[in-house]
Amino acid sequence: MKATELFNSESHQWIVLGRDPAKPEKIIDTNQYLIKSAEEAIILDPGGIELFSPMLAGILHHVQIDNITTLFASHQDPDIISSLGLWDKTVPNAKLYAPWLWEGFIRHFGMENIQYMPIKDEGGEIKLGHAILKFIPAHYLHSSGNFNVYDPSAKILMSGDIGASLEHGDVPLFVDNFAEHIQYMEYFHRRWMPSNRAKNNWVARVRELDIDMMAPQHGRIFKGEMVAEFLEWFAKLDVGIA
Repeated sequence: MKATELFNSESHQWIVLGRDPAKPEKIIDTNQYLIKSAEEAIILDPGGIELFSPMLAGILHHVQIDNITTLFASHQDPDIISSLGLWDKTVPNAKLYAPWLWEGFIRHFGMENIQYMPIKDEGGEIKLGHAILKFIPAHYLHSSGNFNVYDPSAKILMSGDIGASLEHGDVPLFVDNFAEHIQYMEYFHRRWMPSNRAKNNWVARVRELDIDMMAPQHGRIFKGEMVAEFLEWFAKLDVGIA
């Protein structure tokens, strides 16, 4: 599993893990995000059960297991959090922040030790060392209980399925040509996002944030002017086509 540093400061660091060449062919590719300070770390959307072993091996190159204090699940999908039962045995003293709406469903993945921390619909925030991470509502995009994570100091928005793209092969980490990239995003967003009203509310909310990088759970990451181009494109896109 590949690991790439996205941000590094005196207070904390962002690392994306994914693009595992050894993953089963029919398992959708996912991005997992590690944020770590000197003493603690959080894993955002830690991934499916099929990827637990390479994820754990990748994580241990960057942080000691006892420093993983927190997990975050943007919603209930198996590619997001079906590895929970294994993390529950590996980091039993950790906390899981996830939507309140999905607690009864997420617990089906196995959770005897980790403490469930339900996120209210309006969002919230947590501290990681000296950094503040904000939970940004993204309901119905595509899950009815769904959140992004925004780091104001790193200016990174982990956007979950928003901005996701589906490509095959060893693709670049960042979007370099937005117009060409649309072909890998359009059907996914039109089919998986059910509500234009929810989409427009999210766009308005996110445009108020200072974002240098938008990091989805699938595919390439948006950086610099590509973030604004995505928001402009998404605002005009008619979703819920089924």
